[in-house]
Amino acid sequence: MDTTYEQDIFEIISNAGDAKSLAYESLEMVENKDYKEADENLQLADDQLKRAHNTQTKLIQNEINGDKVTMSLLMVHAQDHLMGAESEITLIKHLISLQKQIHGEKTSS
Repeated sequence: MDTTYEQDIFEIISNAGDAKSLAYESLEMVENKDYKEADENLQLADDQLKRAHNTQTKLIQNEINGDKVTMSLLMVHAQDHLMGAESEITLIKHLISLQKQIHGEKTSS
């Protein structure tokens, strides 16, 4: 497996994992009524998720351009991390929005 390809895979795993961790931290912040900090942290989570997506997009574009892509268990693991992070972050954002509504805070869109 190409080292650059492996690095890209690990970048997806790392960024998706960081995004998910930041989102869970945001949820804890909201539980402590730290709404502003939670919103800032969620923005960081979105940034990390975007980095993971950008790397995934790069790999997809490489494949479209004719680069042979070896499907490995590691790549499947990276995709699983990315999809899980997306799903959990979406749910966490909804939970935070509900928590804000319950406590009369403004929700950010």
